[in-house]
Amino acid sequence: MSGVILTPLRCLLVISMIISLWAYGYLTMLLDSSVNLSEEESDKISFNIPKGSNLEQISLQLSSQNIISQPRIISFYARLVDQIDIKAGDYWIESSDSPRSLLEKFNQGEVIQYKVTFLEGWTFSKWIDHLISMNQFQLDTELSIDQLLQLINPKLDNPEGWFFPDTYAFTSSDTLVDILQRAHRKMQKILAVEWENRDDNLPYPSPYEALIMASIVEKETGRADERTEIAGVFVRRLERGMRLQTDPTVIYGMGADFKGDIRRKDLKRYTPYNTYMINGLPPTPIAMPGFGSISAALHPKEGSSLYFVAKGDGGHFFSDSLKEHSAAVRRFQIDERHKDYKTSP
Repeated sequence: MSGVILTPLRCLLVISMIISLWAYGYLTMLLDSSVNLSEEESDKISFNIPKGSNLEQISLQLSSQNIISQPRIISFYARLVDQIDIKAGDYWIESSDSPRSLLEKFNQGEVIQYKVTFLEGWTFSKWIDHLISMNQFQLDTELSIDQLLQLINPKLDNPEGWFFPDTYAFTSSDTLVDILQRAHRKMQKILAVEWENRDDNLPYPSPYEALIMASIVEKETGRADERTEIAGVFVRRLERGMRLQTDPTVIYGMGADFKGDIRRKDLKRYTPYNTYMINGLPPTPIAMPGFGSISAALHPKEGSSLYFVAKGDGGHFFSDSLKEHSAAVRRFQIDERHKDYKTSP
């Protein structure tokens, strides 16, 4: 039987095939080899891709940190599979990662999602303080409040009340303005929907006035089961032309002068927010109300009570008449304070 004769062309094809298979295997080995993390970072590390970076720069950075050994392998493979676009942000690099999986993360933008929570009843200044306590947003303090509002919504004259308290996810490329815009849009949407479904014959003709009422309800109680009842008291007082006489508005109007207690002279000092002195609602909200308070302001509980006083256990006692209310004040505040004084060591 005659042997197979390899012509020069066939030899060249065979050699080319062997080289190609070896190159493919070597490329696959490099792409799928595990990244290098130090013993201190054996689980995962955070890696930042700045805005405007290209894949070559990132590959060299990974190599300089000894995370990958072949700095050009990611760039070469990215061009081969047309995945050269990368997204800026912070990424987790895990010990199970490889150059191939890193490229997929960078290309798909699988950035680290951070979270920030704003509590119901916080003021706008509290929101700002909370944000700038985080390193990422400290540089944003160079903007004035007016500049911030222009970037968030040029039509926004006063920020109080206009941001929905919730937990918001953000990435390392987000700014303080980005987060506030999301919270503002969410509040606008929720308020618009709730306003459309409001009860009839409410004593405030605009969504903004409903937002003011919601902020007062928010500051008056932390108990969800009382919100509609408190809103009902305030609605009936407005309908009868009675002043709201609510302490949280007085405190808000005092600003930095509030030291923890309201004195009699504070109730007699005029501010636009002193509802012991002014008729109707204050000019703006006094805090950021949550959904429950917004709903309560637009669906107040029917009834006859016109007064309420804190009982000292987180709840309130509701009264229909001033006489009944005065007795409740003596019972739950004056007498209780006196009892505490007598029994204190």
